[in-house]
Amino acid sequence: MIFSILFFLAQVAVSALAAPIVNERDGVTAASVSVISSYTPYIQFARAAYCTNGANKWTCGAACNAISDFQIYAGGGDGAATPSWFVGWSSSLSSIVVAHEGTDPTQFLSLLNDIDFVPDPMDQAYFPGVSSSIKVHGGFQDTFKRSASSILTAVKTVMAAKSSSKVTLVGHSLGGALALLDSVYLKIQIPSITTKTITLGGPRVGNPAFADYLKSFDLTRITHSQDPIPIVPGRLLGFAHPQGMC
Repeated sequence: MIFSILFFLAQVAVSALAAPIVNERDGVTAASVSVISSYTPYIQFARAAYCTNGANKWTCGAACNAISDFQIYAGGGDGAATPSWFVGWSSSLSSIVVAHEGTDPTQFLSLLNDIDFVPDPMDQAYFPGVSSSIKVHGGFQDTFKRSASSILTAVKTVMAAKSSSKVTLVGHSLGGALALLDSVYLKIQIPSITTKTITLGGPRVGNPAFADYLKSFDLTRITHSQDPIPIVPGRLLGFAHPQGMC
């Protein structure tokens, strides 16, 4: 199954070689070849999150080789209850990068992160000042909290080392949900930063109030028309994507 996930991301990475099928619906815009090509570095970072296994070494193979100018500063997670993640510096993007692994279908604890879908208020210990009317997927939030403080520390380290306040966050599937929560958390904890968040096949993370809260964020969602993950949890359960996207 992990091979299948990596193969899917690899296919997305090279999809600019073929003309995309235009299939617009509910305000979702079909991407052109040039746009798809421009997101290749972010796709490779999402792939690498499945391969680094929480290590702080950039030796994961094809994905790491594709972005060889990246300097990793920290990594963590166990690939199960806590998906693998890494933080580092991309010279080509001139940005700090935070990337999260998605759900590993071979790990029971990883699957449990997705099952607890009851919307909960955002934890004030991590999101002080956020209204209690803003709610997010309980399992995603619990998973986020297991790596949040370590990621915050790592981001501050790279900021100091590179004199940069630009942070790029990426993730596939569950990793996309974590990247979205990281975006809110890091902006609250370090107001001076500028964030750019790219999710690939990410699920809905919160309620409509959460989606509205994210309107001022720089967000890009990349999905595939045949992928069921972006349409769960369902809207009837009170979930919504940001920026008015279904």
